[in-house]
Amino acid sequence: MSLRFYDTGTRTIRPFEPLTPGRVGMYVCGATPQAAPHIGHLRSGVVYDLVHRWLLRSGHEVTFVRNVTDIDDKIITVAAGQDVPWFAVAEANQRVFNQGYDLLGCLPPTVEPRATGHVTEMITLMRRLIDAGHAYASAGDVYFDVTSWADRYGALSNQRLENMRDPGDNPGGQAKRDPRDFALWKGAKPGEPTWETPWGPGRPGWHLECSAMAGRYLGAEFDIHGGGVDLIFPHHENEIAQSQAAGDGFARYWLHNGLLTVDGEKMSKSIGNVVTLPDLLGKARPVEVRYYLGSAHYRSLMDYTDVALAEAVAAYQRIEGFAVRAAEVVGETEPAADLPAAFTAAMDDDLGVPQAIAVVHETVREGNGALAAGDAAAARDRLAAVRAMTGVLGLDPLSDGWSRTGGDDLYPVVDALVSVALEQRQAARARKDYAAADAIRDGLTAAGIVVEDTPQGPRWELKSGRP
Repeated sequence: MSLRFYDTGTRTIRPFEPLTPGRVGMYVCGATPQAAPHIGHLRSGVVYDLVHRWLLRSGHEVTFVRNVTDIDDKIITVAAGQDVPWFAVAEANQRVFNQGYDLLGCLPPTVEPRATGHVTEMITLMRRLIDAGHAYASAGDVYFDVTSWADRYGALSNQRLENMRDPGDNPGGQAKRDPRDFALWKGAKPGEPTWETPWGPGRPGWHLECSAMAGRYLGAEFDIHGGGVDLIFPHHENEIAQSQAAGDGFARYWLHNGLLTVDGEKMSKSIGNVVTLPDLLGKARPVEVRYYLGSAHYRSLMDYTDVALAEAVAAYQRIEGFAVRAAEVVGETEPAADLPAAFTAAMDDDLGVPQAIAVVHETVREGNGALAAGDAAAARDRLAAVRAMTGVLGLDPLSDGWSRTGGDDLYPVVDALVSVALEQRQAARARKDYAAADAIRDGLTAAGIVVEDTPQGPRWELKSGRP
């Protein structure tokens, strides 16, 4: 099976055939950093990191563009409320976004352009649209004329123009020819930042920036455009309209990740159920959070609960536990060069991560069986396969990024302390003082340390998986 993706544009699963063989251009709508990221943003980051990684593993050279909307109504509102410049809000929160992506093991994009750095490209695009009769200037604003694109507008979201309402980007509506027209450029308002254009000073409309930046870095036509399902309308619909009306082919495949709820409810500050990365890291390690966020199919609705996160933590630790034990028995083992066929088939089928993870767990079970049977060769083979598969998913327990003994971890300190207790326990067992041995083990268990007796001697790990 060759790689296939579900394309929102055609509402079918299509074989993926890049515009240029071996090279992929991918644009993903990134953050509007008016606040720190929540779990929904993080899920999107992990989803498109998995797409990126699988494209690379499939042999493609990938140009991955993820934009930053660094000027927006919400950013301006937050800045006014905090009495700080708008750019200070955007910059501070974008740093937190990037720290979160890095912490979860996401590969960096090829380029991460900001809207305010591409006004020149936006002016060029607006001029093309006005000259072609698809846009007009009015009272300092510039609007896209949706009736000029009536036969095609709504195709992505499967809507008809006559059934659409005012998108609400100009509540007064006085400057619009039609209430459904959307803003390409917003004229200057008191206290807001502005940039000069031939139609007057102002700031970018939300939709215009993505078309301008995608064209700047990927060309008039490119392979994949991604984002959350909530962006299909109006954002992505408007991107298509303004780009294609200007004569560009734009995106050939549209990928959309599902939304994320919390305990069955939409996240909302008013409800008080917004889950942030610090909230998650209070319950799990970054690698376990990544496993959780990436384990559902990317198009599915995902409902966060503490129980679901705990189950994901336990599942990842089963993989990690095998990898650590196997490495202790068979020694350093590099990831296999080839992936299991079932894993590849799952990933090629619209990025079937749940099925791919099932293959990982089946291989772990086989590996544990090999360890129990003392079959070092089989254990080494399964370890190599597990490392290869989890490496593709950005989850290899033995990689430098996730290894418990890496970095400035406290593992060596805890290991030294626990080793003293285990030596005392072994001494108690040697003199047949089993009550003392059990007391030591019970004390470690109470502290969250699980002791396992193996043919190579006792080994330990924390219940939470974190030293």
